[in-house]
This record gives sequence, C-alpha cells and structure tokens, in this order.
Amino acid sequence: MTAATSLEELLAKDAINDVLARYSRTLDWLDDAGQATCYWPDAAIDYGFFKGSAADFVPVVMAVERQSARRWHFLNPPAIRFVDAAHAEVETYGIAAGIRYTDAGGFQGALYGGRYLDGFEQRGGEWRIARRDYVLEWSHPLPDQPVFDPAAAFPLPILEILESGHPQYRAL
Repeated sequence: MTAATSLEELLAKDAINDVLARYSRTLDWLDDAGQATCYWPDAAIDYGFFKGSAADFVPVVMAVERQSARRWHFLNPPAIRFVDAAHAEVETYGIAAGIRYTDAGGFQGALYGGRYLDGFEQRGGEWRIARRDYVLEWSHPLPDQPVFDPAAAFPLPILEILESGHPQYRAL
C-alpha cells in the first residue's frame, strides 16, 4: 500500500466515523435534516420493523425517537474494511436508551444493545451509508423513574428534548 493510499483510507475512516457520530447526535437532538445526511436517499435500510429506502426511513425513525422524552445512542468505534476506493463494509456495536413519560406522571424506558451492519459508499467525495441492516441483540427494561429533578446537593442540569430546534443544539 502506498503512502497516498494509506492517507486516503485514513481520511475515509475519519469521514465514516463522522457520519456515525452525526447519526447518534441527530437522533438524540431530533435533527431530521441532519439525520437524512447520514444516508444516501436510495440506501437500502432493514431494521426489521422497517424495510425500504433511507428517504422513507428517516421520517419513520424520527417519529419513533419523538416518542421518547429522553434518548441516548452510544456507538463503539467501528470496524471498517474497504472493498475499493469508494465502498466500505462497516460494523458498529451500539447501546441506546429511551425514556418515555408514563400515564402516572413518571418515566420508564429500556436499554437496547445491537449492531449496525453497514455498507458505506463515497459519491462526489462524500461518504454516507448506502446499506444498513440493524440487528437487535438484547434489551433490558429500566426501573420506573418517578422524577428527573436535579438533586439539591448536586444540581446538574437535565436536558429534555421533546422537539426539534432545542436551544442548546449545535450543528457540528
């Protein structure tokens, strides 16, 4: 492998990592437009409950995320193998949490663990997801949470993102 090829692969890996970070952030902050930039519109998506194009998937997944009062997506560093200069196979493990309001006025939720089996493609110098299969490995219910008020002795701010456009969100 030449130095130029090595450099191109490092730059591509960095771009792929940026897409995966953007994927998590835009879900958690409810940024629909940002989420759409993670995929090529014609990307083949299979989440089990949804099979189709990314253009059709993004509104569906964002509606699912809006059902949670709080959500977090944590991704492991991906394993990346380049097929050629414009295609990569990528596998990323992830953990997600979703917390919803209950009718009783508290919160409940679950943790989820799974993996993303992605095909990335570079078009016009930009890397995005061209194919995604999500595999859920496990889920675990979280205990009911009566409140999420800051403790008086240690008052950390609590972020509640219920719709797009939160004032603390920054497009990065």
